[in-house]
Amino acid sequence: MGNYIRFDWMIKRLLRNKSNFVVLEGFLSVLINRQIKISQLLESESNQENDNQKFNRVDLLVEDEKGEKFLIEVQNDHELDFFQRMAFGASKIIAEYMKSGEAYKTLPKVYSVNIVYFSLGQGKGYAYHGTTVFKNMFNNEDELKLTPAQKSKFGVDEVAGIFPEYYILRVNKFDEEIRQPLQEWISFLKTGEIPDAFTAQGLKEAREILRVDALSEEERKIYKRYLESVRLALSLDDSSRYEGYCDGHIDGRAEGEKIGLEKGRAEGEKIGLEKGRTEQLVESVKNLMSNGFDFENAVEVLKVSTDQIEELRRLI
Repeated sequence: MGNYIRFDWMIKRLLRNKSNFVVLEGFLSVLINRQIKISQLLESESNQENDNQKFNRVDLLVEDEKGEKFLIEVQNDHELDFFQRMAFGASKIIAEYMKSGEAYKTLPKVYSVNIVYFSLGQGKGYAYHGTTVFKNMFNNEDELKLTPAQKSKFGVDEVAGIFPEYYILRVNKFDEEIRQPLQEWISFLKTGEIPDAFTAQGLKEAREILRVDALSEEERKIYKRYLESVRLALSLDDSSRYEGYCDGHIDGRAEGEKIGLEKGRAEGEKIGLEKGRTEQLVESVKNLMSNGFDFENAVEVLKVSTDQIEELRRLI
């Protein structure tokens, strides 16, 4: 099982304990590049105004001493619409913590931190940071900035400081020589190991807090079952993506004869991937249920969307 607990497991359990915040504070401080002090753990599961709205369940949501919100998501298996999920999560948190009647200047600052173990999007790197900027449509060198009065009133220096910021760590893409603290953290997220030479903030405490042998016997059994589920999900994800690509290629060529090869291939790949994704979820839920989880807990662990739960009930 390795010496240390996987990050996705610990944020659901160990890091929810205030005495263990030091590990999460270290990670966020290294990532954001300024000192973060967590004041409290928040829960985000928005009430729906009607049956057609989505809940906003998150892996971990914390608030720092400045009142800024940090949404942390870990995703193991492939999601085509993960970018949309990121946008929804940040927007929903803003809506939840913006009280009715308050002035817009009280809008909470949100950081969306996303740790993914699949190839999200297209890019050569493994660590990305996204902010909001406004460029002159007729002069790209001109950027819309805050006035001195706005800077003073809002307490930020840039327009980007008002809007949500997004961080994406594509963990499996990391294969570089380690030269700085963030790379030490990403290496830990990928390998689950913390060499003695690592000195990044938070990792020293992680060596003690996140040891597998520090878990109780019952917790180790649950953790082992979780690892088995994750391995199955990742394996099925790789298979479904390959099968989806092959099916999509075939379907796409046929469609391409009618409306263009590229459009057909894209549509075919989408169909194949969606089919593979459903089959993967069915197998993952069955595996968890065979290891003692009930259906509700299994879909929660796998972060199944509300749109898919009824379909899974029908298939299982």
